[in-house]
Amino acid sequence: MPPSFPALVTALALLLYAGVYYAAERLTYRTGHANPLFKIATMAPGPVDWVILGTSHAMPFDFADFNAHMQHEIGLTIVNLAAQGTGPLYNRFVFERFLAAHRTANLLFAVDSFAFDASDWNEDRFSDSKMLARAPFELGTAHLLAEYCLHQGVDRHAWLDYVTGFSKINNRDRFERDVWVGETEFDRVFRPSATADRQRIAYLYPSGAPDPAILVRYLGQFEAIIALARQHGVRVVAIKLPVPARFRSLLPGEADFDVRLSDMLARQNVPLHDLSATLDKPSLYLDTDHLNRAGVTALFDQHLKAILVADHTE
Repeated sequence: MPPSFPALVTALALLLYAGVYYAAERLTYRTGHANPLFKIATMAPGPVDWVILGTSHAMPFDFADFNAHMQHEIGLTIVNLAAQGTGPLYNRFVFERFLAAHRTANLLFAVDSFAFDASDWNEDRFSDSKMLARAPFELGTAHLLAEYCLHQGVDRHAWLDYVTGFSKINNRDRFERDVWVGETEFDRVFRPSATADRQRIAYLYPSGAPDPAILVRYLGQFEAIIALARQHGVRVVAIKLPVPARFRSLLPGEADFDVRLSDMLARQNVPLHDLSATLDKPSLYLDTDHLNRAGVTALFDQHLKAILVADHTE
């Protein structure tokens, strides 16, 4: 019996969708750059010395040619998997995916209090269409994402979006390189603005004063990252990166966060390098709180180089 007309239409639609999906996937590889899952999928085989995780404050170390500069200076390999607006739950996911295919001797985790303050930077980040649009499809990633949907409170629609490629196919910027705006302004010098500072704080801390219960939850996710690292023989080092004094003074509940973070890391025997107050000059920032080229150069030369070398373990 010949197939019915509806069946033919369905088959044709599925075939068309498969073709569009394939084209979108190929574009993901052609235009990929900043997405941590893209970096993992396209990494050369072999172990590395350091993996960097964290939010956008850690991203400038991978802007332009700066990561290559650091590697040349210290003779160690570094893979930067930090991404904008990603809290410890999302970073745990990225690190777990990295460890499924690669090895590192050391993990440098850049800590930002806002990332421990809301689901916006954790569970909700998995559903972000811009992140999903730039993440290559891999069976291992699909399986791990399903586990996070089942056990870590991630919305199942994130998994559906990932496997169907919905955000990828509908990405308006599909032909543009995946570059965060901060990288395009790496050499910019920001003019301080009290209004910009307040707006940025309101964006990073949507609930205002941090909720202690939420903080405990996400500190627990950081502890899970430490446990995962130790299962794979990875040494963990925590760091707080600089922000200008005027911006730092607006951070809600920062003193309490520092106490809770320090207590947890002390229990876990993880060293913490607090560099948050080391660079205050406006000329070292490209916006309210991200280091520009001059800023990361100063931080690397004055502090980070010594940390990466001294805390390195084979």
